[in-house]
Amino acid sequence: MNSNELAKYIEATDGISKPWLLIQLRLKKLQERRHQLSPDDYAKQVADIHTDLMKLGEWWVGRESDVF
Repeated sequence: MNSNELAKYIEATDGISKPWLLIQLRLKKLQERRHQLSPDDYAKQVADIHTDLMKLGEWWVGRESDVF
């Protein structure tokens, strides 16, 4: 699945309000641009996405049946 297909899936499933799906979209877009980036830029962007992911905390607690 490429980033366009993932974006369409997120829109179709009302996933825009699900930050973990938006993180996945950011990762997919970064993966697609990896060949255009220097290793340092790529590592920095992965670190930025990781930081944002960690800010989500335990978002699944109490919602396990909805998200897994």
